[in-house]
Parts: sequence; C-alpha cells; structure tokens
Amino acid sequence: MIYASDFRKGVTFDINGDPHVVIDFQHVKPGKGAAFVRTKYKNILTGATREEAFNPDDKFPKAHIETRQMQYLYNDGELYYFMDPETYDQVPLAAEQVEDAIRFLRENDEATIKFYKGSAFLVEAPNFVNLKVIETEPGVKGNTATNVTKAATVETGAVIQVPIFIEEGEVIQIDTREGGGIYLGRAK
Repeated sequence: MIYASDFRKGVTFDINGDPHVVIDFQHVKPGKGAAFVRTKYKNILTGATREEAFNPDDKFPKAHIETRQMQYLYNDGELYYFMDPETYDQVPLAAEQVEDAIRFLRENDEATIKFYKGSAFLVEAPNFVNLKVIETEPGVKGNTATNVTKAATVETGAVIQVPIFIEEGEVIQIDTREGGGIYLGRAK
C-alpha cells in the first residue's frame, strides 16, 4: 500500500482496479483546515488524465508495472511480434499498442515493453536511434538560409524533418522521445 502523502512523480498506484501514474503533485497545508495532496495522475491503460485532491492518509494499492527489454521480430500484416531474449517467449501486439514506437524500430531492434498484470500496454523505442535516409529531395545549391529543413523518409518509413544538406543514403541520429522524432545529426 502507498499513502497519498508519499506521492512523487512517476509513482504508480491503483484506483478502482486501474493502474495510474503520478504526473504532478503538490502537498498543500492551508492556514485553516486539513492538509491535502493535490495530484495530477494518468491512467496507464487509457492515457486519460485527471486532477484530484487526496487526504494525505488515503491508502492505495501499489500498481506493479513490469518493464522488459524485448527484440522486435516481424510484422505479419496484423500483429507485431516481440521476443524476450532470455526466455525466447514471443509476444504478439496489435498496431494500436506499438504505433508510436514502431516508426523507429527495424527488425531485430530492442524495445522496452511495459506490462501490467501480464498484459503489455506500452512499447517504447530506444531514446536515440540511427536510421538510414532512403528518400529525400535533393538540396538546392545556394539555399543556405539557417534552419531550412525538408522531409526525409528513413528506412522504417518514418518521415523526419532534416536540414537541407542531408542526402539519400546517409545515416542520421533521431531522438524518438518527441512524438514525430527529432533530427539530432549525422550518425557517427
């Protein structure tokens, strides 16, 4: 069990059988009345966020989230298959579960998969990936204005905004933590 007074960012807990994670919290001690914990939390399974004030003595069951590194194997048209490299167990996941991460994963790449009560609910690509540019418009000579970008398609199919000097065939480093992916530079 976890008390509301122990809430910190990233703490997981159960409310009504659903797992939640604390996004933000504030311990409030007003001049009059009892202290309370103003909490913003997110449902891990649905992504819905909510703000609520709790009594510091409120108790909640701790939500146990299991995190595993797994290898992306292949897509059969419907499901995406991941394998645990230690046990060789394969986990098939639907497109909705992998849609953000799969844009940056090639076959045999490692991904972080989070499980709640044995069911996978989130797939995360590595924070930084090196991918080859397979399609982009050629840069125009003389167009040297700062911060000029163009769209480039990488080998996984993701489209990233890159500087005008990047050519097809180059390998670039991408930060996957931002939704669409951010160009960091040429891969070393």
